[in-house]
Amino acid sequence: MTVTADEVTDAGAGQVDWLHIAREVADDLATDAVEREQAGKAPLDEVAQLRESGLLTLLVPAEHGGGGADWRTACAVVRTVAAADGAVGQLLGNHYFLSFSPRFFADPARAVGVERDSAAGQWCWGGGIGSHEPPLILTPTSGGYLLNGYQRYATGAGIADRLVVRAAEYGTGEPLAVLVDPARPGVVSGGGRDTFGQRLAAGGGVEFDSVPVGTGDVLSSLSPDEGVLSPFASLAAPTARLVSVQFCLGVAEGLLAEVREYARVAKSPWQPFSPQPWPGSPPQDPYVLTVYGELAVVARAASALADQAVDALLHGLVQGKDLDDEECAEITVVASVAESAASRAVQEITTRALDVIGADAASARHGFDRFWRNARTHTLREPVAHRLREVGDYFLNGAHPPFTLPA
Repeated sequence: MTVTADEVTDAGAGQVDWLHIAREVADDLATDAVEREQAGKAPLDEVAQLRESGLLTLLVPAEHGGGGADWRTACAVVRTVAAADGAVGQLLGNHYFLSFSPRFFADPARAVGVERDSAAGQWCWGGGIGSHEPPLILTPTSGGYLLNGYQRYATGAGIADRLVVRAAEYGTGEPLAVLVDPARPGVVSGGGRDTFGQRLAAGGGVEFDSVPVGTGDVLSSLSPDEGVLSPFASLAAPTARLVSVQFCLGVAEGLLAEVREYARVAKSPWQPFSPQPWPGSPPQDPYVLTVYGELAVVARAASALADQAVDALLHGLVQGKDLDDEECAEITVVASVAESAASRAVQEITTRALDVIGADAASARHGFDRFWRNARTHTLREPVAHRLREVGDYFLNGAHPPFTLPA
């Protein structure tokens, strides 16, 4: 699927309706989501579909060859795709964050050059810059650097066109964000990880054996020490948190939509032998209605907090260099609040929504379990306990959250 004149909105020439395109992609992914998830193959076809749709370059400014959309649109796109296929939604969300990272960490001229190249090549980005152990080692040479080590988990491992990783500079230990071409000699993907969820997120280990890195591909420091990163660069943390938020909400809303459709079919007079939403109970059972009501409240509450966090992030991004530390701290806290709520919501919804289906929810042909497995795999990797502590410290003591990125 390619972007055509049909996707241009009425708002003005050249403005593409990215949400319409995302819904088309999501609808296509949903048709065989169960089969693809159970097969667990590398998402080469899924990435090709994202590339063909134009969604990979959505955040690149139009003048640099991209879609020219903002993070509000990107968040909505991630959520839409995640509702149909959580793993592909996470892959896309991480791509957006990592492909945007040069704007946070590189000098402006370098960031523009990278974005132009990314748009021209329709790159899919992977990697991860939140991991602290074991550290990759970046050793200076006469013509640049050599990268060595093993990263236990990187998104898009084996399918990404570019990786952004965290490495410690040899001798100083300073953490640096490094851009790597995985086609270079010495980069070896370890393949998919043996996880019970997120099978199509292309996550896995990557080994770097004396991989040459140019000086221009070392983007900047990732040190959490005070004064190292500007308030604008520190917005990388809440931006990454909001990708997690949209993934969680998408998975939660995707399961609720499928369970609701199942319940409607089950109570249809044309399906007299279909199981009831709750074993032995009529379709209007008060328990069932109460559970749906409670889960709808949980989902809407988390969604409202997510909207507030997106608004705050967009305000901070517009501020640019004028953003101060206090504003950055407030944005980070709001994003942490949203992530905490979304994490709790997706765990509650993907557990309790299956209760109203009953034993038939365990049927492999429905694939309801994939929502729970995808959500739980993600929330185990991104526990919110630290976010809650930071929110509490900010609320009680006014302490600014430290600069941390998701793993």
